Parts: sequence; structure tokens; C-alpha cells
Amino acid sequence: QVQLVESGGGLVQAGGSLRLSCGASGSIFSFWAMGWYRQAPGKQRELVARITKYGSTNYADSVKGRFTISRDNGKNTVYLQMNSLKAEDTAVYYCAAGPPGGSFKYWGQGTQVTVSS
Repeated sequence: QVQLVESGGGLVQAGGSLRLSCGASGSIFSFWAMGWYRQAPGKQRELVARITKYGSTNYADSVKGRFTISRDNGKNTVYLQMNSLKAEDTAVYYCAAGPPGGSFKYWGQGTQVTVSS
């Protein structure tokens, strides 16, 4: 069983920055892909960023150039650095983990990010 715990959400003004962290239990962390999703009120959950065990990344078009996903396998932690935040980035952000080539299997409880305009 893998447990994921997010932290770092909060309230920030437009143009500001936040860094989300997600700590994972279990020894499989370094072998699995990690991702950040978000869900805004009334909208479907969407993939924000993904990072493979090799460190390859991909991003939603809406966050390219502003958000950066990274991982520290020694600390079993994945990060999402969010810069130049916009009101439309307001959402609950979820951390996810999954096996290489497979779907995300484990999810965190979510952390709220609110960007005031």
C-alpha cells in the first residue's frame, strides 16, 4: 500500500508562487511515475504535470512555462513549483503515483490552492 500526503497549498495573489510537496511511503517510489492533478469546482480532474522514474516530464498546455515538477527519490518526495499563478489555477491539487506505463493507482487527499485576482 502506498500513501501519499500533499502539503504546501494555500492562498496567494495572482502572479505569486507556491510549491507543493507530496511525500510517499513505500520503497517503490523511485520506480514509479508521479503526477499532479487538479480539480476546480464544477470541472473534471485534469492532469497538470507528470514525471517518470527517469525524470522525464510533461505538462498541461495551460501551465507550461509556469509550473515545474521535480522529484527527490532519496526523500520519496515529488514537488510542483508553481510560478506566475493565475486565478484559473485555483483548484484542489492531488498527487498521484503509478507503475511505469500504467495508470495512476494511488492518490493523495488533495491540497487547496486559491489564487486571488
